[in-house]
Amino acid sequence: MKIVFLSLALMGQPATIPIADKVPVLNVEAGCKATVEEAKAHGLTAVESFSDCMKDEKEAQQQVSTLWATSPSDVRNRCEGTASIGVQSYVELLTCLQAAFVAAHPEAVPPRKARDRNKH
Repeated sequence: MKIVFLSLALMGQPATIPIADKVPVLNVEAGCKATVEEAKAHGLTAVESFSDCMKDEKEAQQQVSTLWATSPSDVRNRCEGTASIGVQSYVELLTCLQAAFVAAHPEAVPPRKARDRNKH
């Protein structure tokens, strides 16, 4: 009888993967459309095209994919939440992950070169 209950218990347990373990799927197409339309509505002339926006999002998604597994789960959760508010964006998600890395590892950031104040 114990075997039956154990079998039922195991069969009833789905193999779950926490959401933060997988790169989130974001609706960036809607965000790119909205961004282009909003810029045009405000009369901006130097508007990023929809295709350029989608290209940026695709490149950011690829970079996120490489950083995701090595980022701590609390960072992934926070950044996923940030990138999902309003217009969903892998660019925002990537920026959040990069900022968290820099905050945790400031020694990894190369020092800035000093400007020559005598040049004009």
